[in-house]
Amino acid sequence: MNQHDPSLPLSRDAVDDPVAVAADAHAADPASPAGPAHPSAPAALRAMGQSHFHESARAQVAGAAHYIDDLPEVKGTLYAAPILSTVAHGTLNGVDASAALALPGVRGVVLAQDVPGDKLLAAFAHDEPVFATGTVQHVGQVIGLVVADSVMQARRAARAVQLDITPLPAILSVHDALKAQSFVLPPVFVRRGDAATGLAQSAHRLQGAFEVGGQEHFYLEGQIAYALPLEQKQWWIYSSTQHPGEVQHWVAHALGIDNHAVKVECRRMGGGFGGKETQAGHLAVWAAVAANKLGRPVKLRLDRDDDFMVTGKRHPFAYEYDVGFDGTGRITGLKLQMAANCGFSADLSGPVADRAVFHADNAYYLSDVEIASYRCKTNTQSHTAFRGFGGPQGVIVIEAILGDIARALGRDAQDVRLANLYGKDAADGRNVTHYQMTVEDNILHALLPQLERNADYRRRQADIAAWNAQQPVLKRGLAITPVKFGISFTATLFNQAGALVHVYTDGSVQVNHGGTEMGQGLNTKVAQIVADELGVPLHRVLVTASDTSKVPNASATAASSGTDLNGRAAQFAARNVRDNLASFVCGLDGCGAGAIRFEGGQVISPKTVRPFDDVVKEAYANRIQLWSDGFYRTPKIHYDKTTLTGRPFYYFAYGAACSEVVIDTLTGESRVLRVDILHDVGHSINPAIDIGQIEGGFVQGMGWLTTEQLVWNDKGGLATHAPSTYKIPATGDIPAHFQVALWPEANREDNVGGSKAVGEPPFMLAISVYEALRNAVAAGRHPGAPGAATEPVVLTAPATAENVLRALGRL
Repeated sequence: MNQHDPSLPLSRDAVDDPVAVAADAHAADPASPAGPAHPSAPAALRAMGQSHFHESARAQVAGAAHYIDDLPEVKGTLYAAPILSTVAHGTLNGVDASAALALPGVRGVVLAQDVPGDKLLAAFAHDEPVFATGTVQHVGQVIGLVVADSVMQARRAARAVQLDITPLPAILSVHDALKAQSFVLPPVFVRRGDAATGLAQSAHRLQGAFEVGGQEHFYLEGQIAYALPLEQKQWWIYSSTQHPGEVQHWVAHALGIDNHAVKVECRRMGGGFGGKETQAGHLAVWAAVAANKLGRPVKLRLDRDDDFMVTGKRHPFAYEYDVGFDGTGRITGLKLQMAANCGFSADLSGPVADRAVFHADNAYYLSDVEIASYRCKTNTQSHTAFRGFGGPQGVIVIEAILGDIARALGRDAQDVRLANLYGKDAADGRNVTHYQMTVEDNILHALLPQLERNADYRRRQADIAAWNAQQPVLKRGLAITPVKFGISFTATLFNQAGALVHVYTDGSVQVNHGGTEMGQGLNTKVAQIVADELGVPLHRVLVTASDTSKVPNASATAASSGTDLNGRAAQFAARNVRDNLASFVCGLDGCGAGAIRFEGGQVISPKTVRPFDDVVKEAYANRIQLWSDGFYRTPKIHYDKTTLTGRPFYYFAYGAACSEVVIDTLTGESRVLRVDILHDVGHSINPAIDIGQIEGGFVQGMGWLTTEQLVWNDKGGLATHAPSTYKIPATGDIPAHFQVALWPEANREDNVGGSKAVGEPPFMLAISVYEALRNAVAAGRHPGAPGAATEPVVLTAPATAENVLRALGRL
């Protein structure tokens, strides 16, 4: 995997020019008395642009990295287990816990009446109860907790609780929700131009409908919280969460106390992927309510089956479209309906569905378009954030439409995609999105042809066509799809971050910021940024646990913006300390502060060179401040949530993937044979981590579209709630050829280190696998069938063997 090819712009073996990578991070602030930390310093002296190990890697391999269930427990800790609804929709008449309370070790049962504060969670829609009361809304809804002396005692007792529920009619699909007008939030409509006229005047026209399924987060560390009551009604909450600030707010709201009385801490998560953005808050609230009732610390860790049953997934979507286009495949009119299955409450469904609307264009200019977005209420788990946050559900529909257009015209889909791209600049008038944001940094006109050459796309298409003509059973497919992904929270207020940098008298550095580490390398990158800002070796910088008592009101680590926001805030904090030290040294040497350089663990003035550690000691002796805060807010962005117009994103991250697949037309089985990726991360802060994120995002996206099938039965129960029935990609699913290269251009916006976000955009590169599968299905249809090669391929995602056979017309 990742064998270096000299024709590729950058691969794992070729790192960006470190001078260029570091230039932005070391640029002098016009208001800063100190000069830069010297961008011309040798690469060996700089941390940014280098493939340093993840800061926890060695500890994780050795089993020494602590997660919440590894922490020493306070004496008297109790353990909770959830009481789950067995009915999708019904009236909750009563809860009989007598049998559970009679079991050994059981200390109590916690129900809705035990919540001292608001009985509804502090979610923005205020539509979800802490514990079910009056009615139940889905199979697996938490009605209460059983608390016991051990985990297994609690779990056994929870299953002994008897529930009296009268079933009510349940809505279990988006189609039923649309018929019943059942929505968690009002529908949203976005229009540009005149879609009806565009369609009527189009040379060609297609209609279609298809569906994509949801996805379970399947983090290695399940949902967990540990609530410790402290003195004077204060609380310490350990939570595996991407959003400690929200957990703090939710717990305080449920307990009826002020935010300042709740401290939430998270050193690291064993994966999050969006599933621990809001839904980690549920466990923290439940554990805190139980601890409040019993006056003892309470830990709540869901087992894998309960985690599946209780928590939300990626939103399943259903689409209908009507598209008009010319002879080249350029879209001239589009009406699109997107219906999101949101589950029983709003959670984050509003912004998820909004982002799907924003990304329904992907990389393509839509002149006359009308999009209707329905946020459907069903009696299932409340679906939530997942890597890409609605972006994948938006991108896949336009890619499927373009694939259908190419088939209808008998043209290569790559040519159709190139014909529809946003313009290179404002001159051609095709660079404004349907939500009125100007695309200023489009690199796809160069990136896509480069990937086409790197992957030898045209020759392989011809070879595959010849191979398919000779093979009666196995059929291959090849596709290139791009991605244009907007970076920023669409809710503008979340685009802010804070950090603290402390320099101790021995010259060591401690950093705390508002982001959370879930394995993505955020703390590693932040440490690299701070190390370069102060000119010290990376091993001298320690990033500590996320903690609401250090950096308040922090946004979730989400929207791919963890490094953009927290890295910049930490950089500013370090720069303040550096400026203090530079002012001190220039006073000693009688020079300007701008002449002072920080590099290689030394402070260099025109007169002398001093070790950084010595300067720090001397500065402390002279009462110079050696710590500082830093704050950053993303510039340029604005967004009107009522009209869904404005500039919701600071910049776009781009990329493209070329995927080759093979299907067995008799069994429906498929395999990904080869993947070539060319992705835009700007000037990479840590190329190895970025490539790992690209690989992981792609494989996770591949799982969403091929093997990860969520199945609810006709009673609303999730049938695929364990690894035995829910299949994520494994090592055997990785293609033998898996080449990742990085586009070498820096971010054109003033982002930290010239970098770009990398967490979510690569996920959508896996749509190339879905399009390749559809091409293979088209090649596998019976040659005598009318229009077999040109009619739309309706392939429900995930493309399981059964769904491939259905697309072939054999089921």
